Amino acid sequence: MPVCSLNELDTPALVVDLDLLEGNIRKMADFFAEREAKLRPHVKTHKCPEIALMQLRAGAKGITCAKLGEAEAMAARGVDDILVANQIVGRKKIERLLELLGKCNLAIAVDDPSNAQTISDMALSAGKSVDVLIEVDVGMGRCGAKPGKEALQLAKKIAQMKGINLRGLMGYEGHAVYIENYGERRSECLKALNALLGTKSLLEEDGFEVGVVSGGGTGTYDITGSYPGVTEVQAGSYATMDARYKKVVQEFDCALRVLTTVISCPAPGRAVVDAGMKSITTEFGLPVVKGVEGATVSRLSEEHGILKLEEGAKLCLEDKIELIPSHGCTTVNLHEKIFAVRGGVVESVWDVAARGKSA
Repeated sequence: MPVCSLNELDTPALVVDLDLLEGNIRKMADFFAEREAKLRPHVKTHKCPEIALMQLRAGAKGITCAKLGEAEAMAARGVDDILVANQIVGRKKIERLLELLGKCNLAIAVDDPSNAQTISDMALSAGKSVDVLIEVDVGMGRCGAKPGKEALQLAKKIAQMKGINLRGLMGYEGHAVYIENYGERRSECLKALNALLGTKSLLEEDGFEVGVVSGGGTGTYDITGSYPGVTEVQAGSYATMDARYKKVVQEFDCALRVLTTVISCPAPGRAVVDAGMKSITTEFGLPVVKGVEGATVSRLSEEHGILKLEEGAKLCLEDKIELIPSHGCTTVNLHEKIFAVRGGVVESVWDVAARGKSA
């Protein structure tokens, strides 16, 4: 699209402030520049190849995806080093995995010997081999083998399989990343890291080479990224940020917004905008109004946002305002395009190429 001003965009529109986005990417890259651990940012937040490529140019060693579909979308745009931090289960998905192997360097997570055996058998039949990390449940209670002996037993079984290469371990301390008190967050994170690195030591004592130890999120990037033995950190939300994460890590700025238009001023103290739950998500709370003193979002319906205006706050029909999402990851997934803005001018329009890639 031709260059236009922010206020010329039709709404609702997903917008990213380029100055803030670039600043966030540079700040995280600088943190990892002199550390043993390297950055492998998670792209489930922005789902946008252009942002992923910006992160790689800034020094990231590769990217992390949540789903195979995201990896396919990223590889199609030239991203060539990908970790799918998830289990790839079922013959159809494994066939897609094997097809993707020829397009990028790829590793996946495993936590089950039968799944690993299926991947091994299919890879061997295709004349290929798959790099895997054993996922360890470090306290989140989601996927993953138990730390210690259970993970070691899985490693021993994988070692007997052909067509599958054990490269290391992965553990995500997602239960710690949103703890607002830094001391409590650090304490919980260290428990998780002790379990993960303790498992690494156990495998190494048994003769395994553990080249990769992957984990971490935006809320724990500095703790995990400084922990001896961690080789890569999967932080993702830092690039665009959102209102909930801003309460945890103040050093990054909220670059992501939803531009919306006032479509009704039906009563004193109330205005209605054209962005509702189909444009911005609420599972982490209501969005924050940017730059309008005394205006707050009181509720969202499907296509409407209802704003409460304190005395002195004024909005008029056709005014355009920006809402900062409480959760950027799920908000981005509602949109097909990101409008990249600098100084109030739209410089680029990017596809959210991995939108809806939940398979």
